[in-house]
Amino acid sequence: MTNKCITQRHVITFESIRQFDPAGEEFWSARDLTPLLDYQDWRNFMQVVDKARIACAQSGKPPEDHFGDVTKMVTIGSGAQRHVPDVHLSRYACYLIVQNGDPSKPVIANGQTYFALQTRRQELADDAKFVQLSEDDKRLAIRNELALHNKHLAAAAKDAGVDSPLGYAIFQDHGYKGLYGGLGAKDIQTRKGLKKSQKILDHMGSTELAANLFRATQTEEKLRRDNVRGKTQANQTHFAVGRKVRQTIQDLGGTMPESLPVPDSSIQQLESTKKKQLKKKTDQ
Repeated sequence: MTNKCITQRHVITFESIRQFDPAGEEFWSARDLTPLLDYQDWRNFMQVVDKARIACAQSGKPPEDHFGDVTKMVTIGSGAQRHVPDVHLSRYACYLIVQNGDPSKPVIANGQTYFALQTRRQELADDAKFVQLSEDDKRLAIRNELALHNKHLAAAAKDAGVDSPLGYAIFQDHGYKGLYGGLGAKDIQTRKGLKKSQKILDHMGSTELAANLFRATQTEEKLRRDNVRGKTQANQTHFAVGRKVRQTIQDLGGTMPESLPVPDSSIQQLESTKKKQLKKKTDQ
């Protein structure tokens, strides 16, 4: 079978075995996916599923949201039926399974390409929608994304050995100093005329928030990828990533983050306005 045929089979069949639960959420049955990915033995396939669960947890996503252990009724040779274990998988879970599958299998290799293309298409669609947002909506979207990734970053830092609130504050300061040319969180507050009680991330425009989001995501990935261990090494890693992001901004001719203007409204004020607008629409 040619690679083209394998790819076509994967795309058509993968989408055709998609199912929906009573709530309308899509899912895939691991039992259905096993032969599609050229695994003959259920136990061998479950080893790949287990690796995917671990990868899901390491990415900061709850595995139970993407891997649902269930039982499935099947017909055996005698015509009788019995229950067998199955797993209901989200699209993301399927992606992780393919990424952790045997790359020597042509269908796995093509599956990885398929998911890469699908992911890129979704990114492009999201980019197009994002460009159409107002500055305030962009700020809200990126700030929410940053809040999520800061949790992932905290988990990665903890795994590296940053095990106390003070240690994490120092770790975060190293990232800021790399990105802001030596300025720590308190220095940034002073530079931007903020009060001690005001969180600097809640008083950033979309461009500055995006730089900090990139710093956070790239640091998390590097901590895990390089298996960084020890507070000192973790701090140095965060500083180095922040400095690299700063260098990239400079190379592109952008404005340094500490020189970007402070928006008139905080994130909290924007959220309050959004809630009032939503309530007004609901009451109409």
